[in-house]
Amino acid sequence: MSNIPRLHPDTISEVKDRADIYDVVSEQVVLKRQGKDYVGFCPFHDDKRNPSFTVSPSKQFYYCFSCGAGGNAIKFMMEIGKRQFSEVVLDLAKKYQVPVKTLEPAQRQELQRQLSVREQLYEILALTAKFYEHALAQPQGHGALNYLLHDRQMRPEIIQQFQLGYAPGGWSTLHGYLVEQKNYPVKLVEQAGLIVPRKENSGYYDRFRDRLMIPIWDTQGRVIGFGGRALGDDKPKYLNSPETDLFDKGKTLYGLDRAKAAIAKQDCAVVVEGYFDVIALHAAGITNAVASLGTALSQYQVKMLLRYTEHKKIVFNFDADGAGVKAAERAIGEVASLAYQDAVKLHILNIPNGKDPDDFLKIHAAADYQKLLEVAPRWLEWQIQNVIGGRDLSKAGHLQEVTEAIAKLLGSITNPSTRTDYIKECAEMLSLGKSWRVRQLEEDLRLQVKGHRWHGRSQRWQTPADRSLLEESESQLLRLYLHAPQYRSSIVESLEERDLEFSQTHHRFLWQQILDIESQYPISVQFEAEDGPDLLSMMRDRCTEFPNEMNRVYWMFELDEKTSSDIQRAPLAIRTSLAAIERVMCEKRRRHFLDLWKTTDFVSNPDLGQYYQQKVYAEDQRIKELDHQRQVQFNDLVQMPWTGEASIS
Repeated sequence: MSNIPRLHPDTISEVKDRADIYDVVSEQVVLKRQGKDYVGFCPFHDDKRNPSFTVSPSKQFYYCFSCGAGGNAIKFMMEIGKRQFSEVVLDLAKKYQVPVKTLEPAQRQELQRQLSVREQLYEILALTAKFYEHALAQPQGHGALNYLLHDRQMRPEIIQQFQLGYAPGGWSTLHGYLVEQKNYPVKLVEQAGLIVPRKENSGYYDRFRDRLMIPIWDTQGRVIGFGGRALGDDKPKYLNSPETDLFDKGKTLYGLDRAKAAIAKQDCAVVVEGYFDVIALHAAGITNAVASLGTALSQYQVKMLLRYTEHKKIVFNFDADGAGVKAAERAIGEVASLAYQDAVKLHILNIPNGKDPDDFLKIHAAADYQKLLEVAPRWLEWQIQNVIGGRDLSKAGHLQEVTEAIAKLLGSITNPSTRTDYIKECAEMLSLGKSWRVRQLEEDLRLQVKGHRWHGRSQRWQTPADRSLLEESESQLLRLYLHAPQYRSSIVESLEERDLEFSQTHHRFLWQQILDIESQYPISVQFEAEDGPDLLSMMRDRCTEFPNEMNRVYWMFELDEKTSSDIQRAPLAIRTSLAAIERVMCEKRRRHFLDLWKTTDFVSNPDLGQYYQQKVYAEDQRIKELDHQRQVQFNDLVQMPWTGEASIS
């Protein structure tokens, strides 16, 4: 509505009086009562741990104690949808049946006409649903009814609950009913998606003929379209209403109006493939199920579901056959960015023997399906199992292919601790029970994951100053590792804890050789000077095997006056090096996210722009902390004599 007329102050005032803050906010945020108010996770910032968002019905006001967002119902709808004031007031006026008055009579007349058209479309679709229901009970609908009762084993009350019907086989039965009997304008019936103009401009014919009809509702329970299943050999097997002013397939989930309360109560949404899967689950008492409408699940649809679940758990239950696996992969592709950011807890359920929920529930109890839901693996675990499935990991070629595929999956995980956990789990799976292989596989995976995270692009955000600082800091850390055995375990733990790795090619090579030598010894003695490997001697031996590579790092094997001093103050030197390396990585990530933020279309992707902005801010804060640490540590190195009592942590 780009030409929204100026609204009369009386209309605005009445909307403010009638609009209920809890009613409006609860459609977008899961709220829980706390005394006389309600609390939830703030939709305006990354509020994942402790709910900071409060809604006060008595004051008709919302406020976030973390980010400071606050206002009334109108302000909330403007902020959540990035919409204009007048547009929001009009929607609320319609919701609360407030008469709309404008300051310009001509514009008021046009507005009322637009609202009237939408109301008539809702009316036509609701009447059509009743028409189809009635036709199902007539002799001509016997075949469709028999299909529901016997083939689908559906109880009469379920047929009635979901308003299932039948579209008669004639070419213009519905057209005659709506246009000739009920006197609705033919253009409005066409606009509702129910009839189609003939090519030779000689009238219209019904879109749905001889089909089992399934009404599709919006979240307020109003009919906005239909799905029609062929009863014979007609193609396509399923035919949906076209896109209309009321119906958008990519923004609609079948059954959400009936499922949203159960989703909020159970804190979990189940997404299945088809209408009858949803109906079968609801009939079995599993009422938190919805379905997409023949299209790949979109981020918009997932975000619709996330409004109703506090812990953001969604289970995809697509068929276990080849088509179902592809459907699951397509759906994951759409929402992977949300899952990688941990904005959704995504799980995948494939029912054994390739069954869909409808078939499964014909021979199993609802409790059996519920158990499958409870043990459904996380989406990454499901994908990893698909990658490993059918591969012989004892063969080097298969192992390499699987490792590369898994590294690509793990490379986009944004949370360092989650990424580390997955790397360790995968190394265990790939080791085939051989404990001595776990560490090497873990290190291989870690290096490959690092490469996939940056996809060779990190140099783009690296400056000459970065390279100089990394060269100095990484070489100091490696030299300390070689010459101060008592601190080796602490260095390894610190690198893993901070999710840091050596970025310079020659440093990575040296580190790989160190790990290769140490992998030949039990973990318990690797870091003990008297029992572990004579690391320096073994590294010198490798100079003959890799003369070109070792030539660039051989100087670290010897100490001069300055480097001997660093060894004496090893804990402080290690902390300084780690802080410097992490700072460079923070700077590169900051430049990376800033670049993405600058190129983001904030109109179509406001959430993405906000996410990048948060990432830049988080890196800025961490850089400040690291700069402070480095300054303190530098002062300590310069001023404090070595006492032997300092620690790395």
